[in-house]
Formats: sequence, structure tokens, C-alpha cells
Amino acid sequence: MRLVSIFYLLFFSGALYAQDNYEIQVYGAPTIEKGATMVELHSNFTFGGQLYKQDGVLPTHNIDHETIEITHGFTPWFETGFYLFNAIGTDNRTTIVGSHIRPRVAAPESWHLPFGLSLSTEFGYQKPEYSTDDWTLEIRPIIDKTWKKFYAAFNGALDKSLDGWNQKYGFEFSPNLKVSYSLKKEVALGLEYYGSVGEPSIHLPYQQQQHQLFVAIDLDWSADWEFNAGYGLGFTNATDNDIFKVILGYKFHGQNKKSSSELFRAARNFIHVN
Repeated sequence: MRLVSIFYLLFFSGALYAQDNYEIQVYGAPTIEKGATMVELHSNFTFGGQLYKQDGVLPTHNIDHETIEITHGFTPWFETGFYLFNAIGTDNRTTIVGSHIRPRVAAPESWHLPFGLSLSTEFGYQKPEYSTDDWTLEIRPIIDKTWKKFYAAFNGALDKSLDGWNQKYGFEFSPNLKVSYSLKKEVALGLEYYGSVGEPSIHLPYQQQQHQLFVAIDLDWSADWEFNAGYGLGFTNATDNDIFKVILGYKFHGQNKKSSSELFRAARNFIHVN
């Protein structure tokens, strides 16, 4: 916990960034095992988004976001993920939006912590038509814990604009929380909260903050597959509303080392070109 506290003291320094519904997920602390590659598709559709162009950003109403995420485990405690963001919508809103890279380290099992702990950083670009800030940085401490059939995870994300409308401001605090209960081994139901409140020292008025709550289901029929789906509501004027999301992922293991490495390399090259 001291490591997490240090990061907060260093980076807490406002404005609120444009809502970014490309990867709606509360992360767990474990990293992908060494040699494995996880390929995920994040899909979500916004039924109640902004109706008009705002601050140069296209409307989010009735838009589909499709994000490809490829994560590779390099050591038992270090992974790196690549994202490719895509938008599908009417009125010329269909395009490749941008890409991010996300290295993450986790506390080794040898530390014998009573909870999971990891630290993620995410850096990348999105087109100005889809985000008020094109180059951004995120620092995300992650902590999680399982008690019998209950699971909880907290992500205390810190977001910083490096170029765009909000680059003159400090880090923005975006807390995410997940609580779930396993009905049986393969099925868990839970709630996921996603917030964004501005700089910690200068909280924005409530209606300018972002607060979303999703009812979600996780299916765990195989260690190689990931499935999460949910429906979320927004509670402020600044928050998109009525969002349906699905995350589907598959893990390639060490015995498929050649194919997974080639897939990882191809994605990296594609993101670099675009």
C-alpha cells in the first residue's frame, strides 16, 4: 500500500476530459502469465449519448465502439497490452480512432500479500474528433481481493492530458470499482462503477462529473476464455447513458508461442503504422 500512496502523492495535482467509452472494464490485479497472449474484443453501444458536437468532439449518441486489445505476458509479473480503438456510426463517425500501449507490473507471489496489487500505465493517441485530448497518459493502481464467493477490485486511475484542451490541468481522478458474487463456479453477477471527478484538490460540480453504474455478468466456463457483459446508466449531465457492453477474450498459451508471438508482433506493427 505504501507504493500506491507514493504514486498518489507524486501525481495528484480542473478540468474533466471527454468521456471515453472504448474499454469499459475494472481491471483485476493479476497479469497474464509468461508466454501467454490474451486477445480481447471490447464492444459497447451507447443508446443515450451526447446529441451534438461539443468542444470539437463528435456526438456519442447511437455509436458503437469496437476495441481490439492484445496483451502479452513477458514475465510472471510483467505484461504489455496494445489497444486499437474503432468507432462505427452514422454521419461519418466510422473510423479507426487511435491506439494505446499499456505496460503493467504486479506484486510477485513471493511477497505473500493478502490481496492482489498491480500498477498499470497507459499512453496513446486518439483523433481530436473523438477526444478533446489527443495524447493522454493514465496511471492506474489496481487492488483486488476474493472472499469465498465475493470478489472486489478497485482501480484508482489518474488521467493526464499531454496535448489538447486539458493539457494545462493536472491529473484527474477516475475511480473504478467492481463487486461481484459467484452464483456458481461459472457465473458471477455484480456491479461495476466508473467515475471521473476532476483534479482531487478541485472537484468539479456534481453535474460536470461522470458517474456510471453497470449491472454485469461474468462467465468463467474455461480458463482460456473471458466473457463480461453489462448494462450501464449515467447519473450526471456529463455522463453518457444507456450503454450495453460486452468483452470477449481468448488466451493463447506457451505451446502456441510462435502463433501468439506473430499475432502480438503484427498488432504492434499495425498500431505503429496507424
